[in-house]
Amino acid sequence: MAEPGLDLSAARILVSNDDGSQAPGIELLEKIAAELCGDVWVVAPETEQSGASHSLTTRRPLRMREVGPRRYVVDGTPTDCILLASKRLFRGRPPDLVLSGINAGGNLGEDLTYSGTVAAAMEAGLLGIPAIALSQHYRDGSRIPWETAAAFAPDIIRRLARLAWPADTLVNVNFPGVPPDQVRGIAVTRQGRRALSDNLTERLDPRGRPYYWIGPIREASVAQPGTDLAAIAADRVSITPVYLDLTNDRALGSFAEAFA
Repeated sequence: MAEPGLDLSAARILVSNDDGSQAPGIELLEKIAAELCGDVWVVAPETEQSGASHSLTTRRPLRMREVGPRRYVVDGTPTDCILLASKRLFRGRPPDLVLSGINAGGNLGEDLTYSGTVAAAMEAGLLGIPAIALSQHYRDGSRIPWETAAAFAPDIIRRLARLAWPADTLVNVNFPGVPPDQVRGIAVTRQGRRALSDNLTERLDPRGRPYYWIGPIREASVAQPGTDLAAIAADRVSITPVYLDLTNDRALGSFAEAFA
């Protein structure tokens, strides 16, 4: 954020996601945002865009359609939603904060590179707008404990809003897949890394032709301490500051010498 102490009560909040405009997570996030301020807008993909990453629609026209008071859908990606809302819907008064989610499932480790939820926050960050991506983890075969996100998100958003964020930074928040009374605290973490096993399944269709199914990514058996993966494994809320500049500064010197 440009200055510390964003006054949420006077702020304009834009809510988006990648699960689509009818997803339960975005309905919950809209309610949470409405607790924080009176100027809340929703601009979300018309259909689910999970795994869309930071893709931008450039080969066909986009349509943004009003579906209710301060509610719009876009027939495109999460990135499209943030771009259209910021540059066309709001024009002279961009949002003060973008909230993306709440995703059904965690966005941890390598998920950050695939996630449309994180990509919406990333696009906001590139436009100079503070942004928080929020995801609710859940265990395979169990229901999604939305009440955990509902219990912790408002205070986390308020506390983040009081901070002065570094430039080119978004925040990735993951809630553990347990009820609120089983959450064991909050951890500020770095992005983890899984030891990926084979998550590509090959099968045959009724005509004997092969097809392939990607996913799901299996969790790391032992997560590195201090990571988002470790926090969720320990039933803690994970808060990860994510830097938008992907340059590997440590490699610049040796590369420059090689091409001098």
